[in-house]
Amino acid sequence: MKPIVFLGGGRITGALIAGLRLSGYKGTLVVHDHNPGKMSALKKQHGVHAGRDLGSSVKQAGILIVAVRPASVSALLDEVALQRPGPLLAVSLAAGIPLAQLRAHLGAPVRWTRAMPSPACRFGNGLTALAFEPGLPRTLSREATSLFGRVGPVLEIPETQFDAFTVAYSSSHGYHALAALAEAAQKLGLNRKTSLAAAAHALADGIVSWRKHQLSLEDLLHEAATPGGIAATVMETMDARGYPDAVEHGLRAGLARARANAALRRR
Repeated sequence: MKPIVFLGGGRITGALIAGLRLSGYKGTLVVHDHNPGKMSALKKQHGVHAGRDLGSSVKQAGILIVAVRPASVSALLDEVALQRPGPLLAVSLAAGIPLAQLRAHLGAPVRWTRAMPSPACRFGNGLTALAFEPGLPRTLSREATSLFGRVGPVLEIPETQFDAFTVAYSSSHGYHALAALAEAAQKLGLNRKTSLAAAAHALADGIVSWRKHQLSLEDLLHEAATPGGIAATVMETMDARGYPDAVEHGLRAGLARARANAALRRR
């Protein structure tokens, strides 16, 4: 089996590698990054191989994972194209960069998939969206699905929905809500430990129960918030202060950022 080669040794690369190793993946993982500190840390923690240079890294790849910031994608792919890679599956983790732009920089015989994995893949609890280029052979789409399926559930979605998924699925929403709810509870007099326990239960345990038992979200809201009760009062007050609008406004700002990434790359 040819190695999985990561171009870029940042946070999401580290999370994916940790999740793959946690799943028992024994295949060869290669990381190429200009920062020797990142390479050394990943080698020490997860037993990856450090790619000596871009050319040798690309030529040994069975799957090539592009894990650099959106602003760096174009220059990197142009450099990869100079290495004249053979047939392989390339997976882009860059938010906002559409498949058409990826193919424009690096086309056949390289075939493309976009992936958006969660940092929670580090613990095997990630959720990954995949979008495949038109005509991608079924063997390659299965290969991508199998790879990311090792670190959590996988959703195949149309590329037209990819940016909207990206802004909605991030585990940062949960962490942000946890921090805000715990901070508010502390202001009511709870200590930090108790505040975090209460907030974590409110956000996580109920949602896990909903997912596990496939219950109606509307029914659960009705059960948890008796009309005229404390929970109902809390939710009604939050809504009146603009909670739903704030969430939507945040998502729309994120979507605009994703589209700006693509626009910048076209110039």
